[in-house]
Amino acid sequence: MIYDITRRVSPQTQVWPGDAPYQCQPLLRLSEGASVNLTTLTLSAHTGTHADAYYHFIAGGHHPATMPLDAYIGRARVVTVSKRNGPLAPDDFAHINLSGGERLLIHSHVSDLEDDQWPDEFPYLSEELIAHLASLNYRLIGLDSPSVDAFDSKELPCHHALHRHGLVNLESLLLRAVPDGDYELIALPLKLDLACGSPVRAVLRSLD
Repeated sequence: MIYDITRRVSPQTQVWPGDAPYQCQPLLRLSEGASVNLTTLTLSAHTGTHADAYYHFIAGGHHPATMPLDAYIGRARVVTVSKRNGPLAPDDFAHINLSGGERLLIHSHVSDLEDDQWPDEFPYLSEELIAHLASLNYRLIGLDSPSVDAFDSKELPCHHALHRHGLVNLESLLLRAVPDGDYELIALPLKLDLACGSPVRAVLRSLD
């Protein structure tokens, strides 16, 4: 079975406050006699479900085109947390055995929101949790939240901790219909140069 865990991208999709909304501008139309429909897209690199590139928060960091592709494909564990707001610590996962995992996808109340709704509160990572997962040899951490850091954070400690430990992240996943458990994740960023991130089409495939 395949689960689509990607937010739909439309003009109504909520983006980070102040960021560019998605627009689809027609250049040619079949209805006006053209041989094809042709559109130009305008969107933020962080529209909907996306992967941050290290360049997002490090001046000389990797762009999406050179981020490690193997980190975005492979075994992933979906875990639901009850915390609605604030940093997630290892204790928030005491109900699950995290050892033996490679990619952690964190399901919170944010997945219950529609694409046109912005979360007034959301859980995010902590440096302690990132270090713990790195010690267990995790490669990727994904959230349904819009950021791995607090909304008002300027220093972005969790973004930097991910880079320091060699992990990558996904944000704004849609895990509403996915039971907790182990899956195969496929969520490749586009091969974009110069950009600070990339939308992804994220799917989970049942292992059995």
